[in-house]
Amino acid sequence: MSIEKIFPLVEKELQAIEAEMTRNLISEIVMIPTVSKYLISSGGKRFRPMLLVLCAKLSGYYGPRAIPLAGTIEFIHTASLLHDDVVDRAFMRRGLASANSVWGDGASVLVGDFLFTKAFWLLTQDGDLRILEIVSHATNRLAEGEVMQMTKMGDPGISEEDYYYVVTNKTAVLIAAACQIGAILGGSSPEKEKCLSTFGLNLGIAFQLMDDVLDYVSATEELGKTIGKDLSEGKITLPLIHTLRTCSPDDKNRLIQVIHDPKGKEEDLKYILELVRRTGGIDYTIRQAENFAGKATSALTEFPAGPEKDALLILAQYTIQRRK
Repeated sequence: MSIEKIFPLVEKELQAIEAEMTRNLISEIVMIPTVSKYLISSGGKRFRPMLLVLCAKLSGYYGPRAIPLAGTIEFIHTASLLHDDVVDRAFMRRGLASANSVWGDGASVLVGDFLFTKAFWLLTQDGDLRILEIVSHATNRLAEGEVMQMTKMGDPGISEEDYYYVVTNKTAVLIAAACQIGAILGGSSPEKEKCLSTFGLNLGIAFQLMDDVLDYVSATEELGKTIGKDLSEGKITLPLIHTLRTCSPDDKNRLIQVIHDPKGKEEDLKYILELVRRTGGIDYTIRQAENFAGKATSALTEFPAGPEKDALLILAQYTIQRRK
């Protein structure tokens, strides 16, 4: 099964999720649906909703509750992007002008707040306290990851452990929550529920690792963001952490200077991009991503063969092979 063959398995559900999200964006305050739809409709992969639906089906659930719950996860993800772009002073998102560059920081923060609160209202409508607890905990950890990343901005002394704390909390825990909700909907055993949560957590880490690789290696038109965007925002990701650890003292001194002035000369940015490649920062990060994708794959061992399991295995492989 190729990546294209996954979509027919979830196509109807994804269409229903889009309709559900649109319905829940209705507000008499015109800016709320305008800003929300701008970001939600700007080419996101619906990775988290897709995982929730696939894990639910893998667990034997084909009912209607997966639709609003998947929309809830996407609302939380979208809210975090709106806030993230304000914190990062980012001007591009998915190849388009970021919401904060179009409507301003205030609109992005407040519409993000609307999406967060709408998501938790929808969770109360579902009424499953266990799911509410899981999503609440994941969202709390997401915020911790964001704050940790902010405190480490421009810090060349950031450790690999610090980096993984940010990646796990900022990205992976919400993906893990989506997969775990699918298991809960299907009434899975605690063991299988844990397996799907573990699958999602490791998949999420692998996904973010590859995203950080793509910041250094993708053409701008492929990735939809400027090459070196993370560095220009002061984010020290794993390719750069590895380079700081392995490069020569002279290279390290120059690298630290660029980190302290990330919006400096273009030739400095080109120098860093070349240095990261030369010192093996890209290859090292890809190997780590492959390791986490392998852990994700291993977590599905207890599940019987079938199209949904095949789809999840393909998504794990796609995560480390994607180019955007």
